[in-house]
Amino acid sequence: MKLQKGDKLVMTGDSITDAHRIPDGEGPGDARGRGYVNMVNALLTSVYPQLDIHVINMGTSGNTVRELKGRWTRDVLDRKPDWVSICIGINDVWRHFDHRKQPSLHVSLEEYRSTLEELVASTLPSVKGMVLMTPYFIEPNRQEPMRAKMDMYAQAVKDVAAKSGVLVVDLQEKFDRMAQHVYNCEIAADRVHPNPCGHMLIAKAFLDAVGFQW
Repeated sequence: MKLQKGDKLVMTGDSITDAHRIPDGEGPGDARGRGYVNMVNALLTSVYPQLDIHVINMGTSGNTVRELKGRWTRDVLDRKPDWVSICIGINDVWRHFDHRKQPSLHVSLEEYRSTLEELVASTLPSVKGMVLMTPYFIEPNRQEPMRAKMDMYAQAVKDVAAKSGVLVVDLQEKFDRMAQHVYNCEIAADRVHPNPCGHMLIAKAFLDAVGFQW
């Protein structure tokens, strides 16, 4: 596995990552939230207890990549992580639809891509590795407007990962496969915020990417 003994892993993003974490994003119980970050921590601790990997949840509900950039130094770099994962982009797309008449809240595809590139470039020199996870919309109709736009932002994540040489997790592909067998609103009532099964899918996809041995 790519994570090594004593490594510190900071996982950041929006509400999918946040999942009702406490402010410090670490500690007993549900301090890391009730979602995939808590599951990642539980699996790493139970399967690799000898590695003593330190997982911190720095997701913040409602964030776009613009807000993530504003808190990057405080929430990520200042914590001196060995590994960083980013799962951001759902709000960057959503604001084009739920706040259609407030263009100041819209994050363009170009801003999204360039900001991700900037965050990765500023972080890579000081960490062992990074994992970028694509945004997703649990909607099988790829012509549906929000799904079509989400696919464009997901492709930007893949492009940034390829250019930077970091790991990438295609969460849209994972959810598409799951939705072939499970009705999408059974995974997430709003097609965005997943239930525990959806969070476990994200946790497994992340751990697969870092070479977790099941």
